[in-house]
Amino acid sequence: MAKRAPTRTDHLRSAVAQEAARLMAEHGIQDFHLAKRKAAERYGVVEGAFLPKNTEIEAALASYQRLFGGDQHATSLREQRRVAVEAMRMLEKFEPRLVGAVLNGTATAHSDIQLHVFSDSPEAVYTHLMDKRYEYEVFERKLRMTAERVVAVPSVRFEVGHDMVEAFVFPRDGIRQAPISPVDGRPMRRATLAETTALISDLTTARKIPLM
Repeated sequence: MAKRAPTRTDHLRSAVAQEAARLMAEHGIQDFHLAKRKAAERYGVVEGAFLPKNTEIEAALASYQRLFGGDQHATSLREQRRVAVEAMRMLEKFEPRLVGAVLNGTATAHSDIQLHVFSDSPEAVYTHLMDKRYEYEVFERKLRMTAERVVAVPSVRFEVGHDMVEAFVFPRDGIRQAPISPVDGRPMRRATLAETTALISDLTTARKIPLM
């Protein structure tokens, strides 16, 4: 069967996705919807058919980083993962999991390091941070658990070195069900401390392999 030729709609969707990716990479926008809206405004797009999916923007962001990020992106990502490991070790009693762009490899230099931690008492997490002498900010994030169910999750932000860490505090049994990813609508991928540590080694090894 012959491959369908790209249409004007396809080209415009691609252009909006690439512009949204550029905005995320260069201007520190972390919200896909905001980046998409700003990119659409630049191209005068208002119809849904011309708007890319979040997965298309994420793919465009990965391509942008390969083309323009190079070693600088790899170095930045490795440092963010190293900081994630440091934060996860500090929060180890709460069974931390790394999620989001730092895990997926599409983090920009502006991306927060996002963790899921588990405690039936969010205050226990705050007290732990206080005992470790971290200054922190408490707030809530709305996360989608299923297509029909959205919950407000207690969250806390604190700095580790020069990086911002955001920890979402789930009940202990929340470790069994990850919220829905805003990118692809599937349960979020989560990485343990051991898996995150291995990612740093994998990234270091990949940088040492010469290009053919």
